[in-house]
Amino acid sequence: MPLSGTLDVAPRLADAPKLDNYDTEAWEIAGVELLSLTFEIDDRQMTAALPPALHPTIPPVAYFSVAAYPESPIGPFALAQVRVGCRASALPRGFLLRAYSDSPAACDALGRRWGYQCLPADVRLRRYHDRVVGTVAVDGREVLRASLLDPQPISGGSIFHVSTMNLARADDDGGRGVLVQVDPAYTFHRAERGAPEVATFERDAWNAEGIELVWPVTATFVRCDTGFPRIRYVLDAQQPARTGTRKLR
Repeated sequence: MPLSGTLDVAPRLADAPKLDNYDTEAWEIAGVELLSLTFEIDDRQMTAALPPALHPTIPPVAYFSVAAYPESPIGPFALAQVRVGCRASALPRGFLLRAYSDSPAACDALGRRWGYQCLPADVRLRRYHDRVVGTVAVDGREVLRASLLDPQPISGGSIFHVSTMNLARADDDGGRGVLVQVDPAYTFHRAERGAPEVATFERDAWNAEGIELVWPVTATFVRCDTGFPRIRYVLDAQQPARTGTRKLR
């Protein structure tokens, strides 16, 4: 039998965003810069970090990302995320632990439209000659410093970004919570790969208690056209994806 998540979502729902509805319009954004890192994590917490709808990956992994969106309907913004690797049935996904943005308008819109638990912070993405660095600071305290070291050019066709599962509240969820699948498309204009480094990771700031990084896997940096799509699937957060998935369109 496959392993399933054991996270009690009830305490998380108190702080989860409330969706306006499921019929949100897509945002298509050009020229996005995106730093992504993958780390294997200690397997002792791989089920406790996920809701019952999802299965852990083997080996368990965490995904870190910092992105700069130069334009959007609410203006430019940066967005940082920490996710835990998972599967919805057999499909690879990343369960969002928490996100931060430098734009309060982005925090509000991403929460109401796509279910991101997103808080305001100083989020920055910087490129140097020998590395790309993403940082997040909350009230002057650095809670994430993630870097790609020694970037080397690669084909964008070799990069795969997993879709995101966001825990949110909805009018029709019966108090159980829903997982919103956010599955943007990507058109790559530039891509690089290098060694991943996480120098700062304050777990309490990310809903990531018990998440221990044990092995670096990969890091990529891309310039691409992407965005936030119309919602196609939502899942009952507390039952297996094979029975609790609802297709919206």
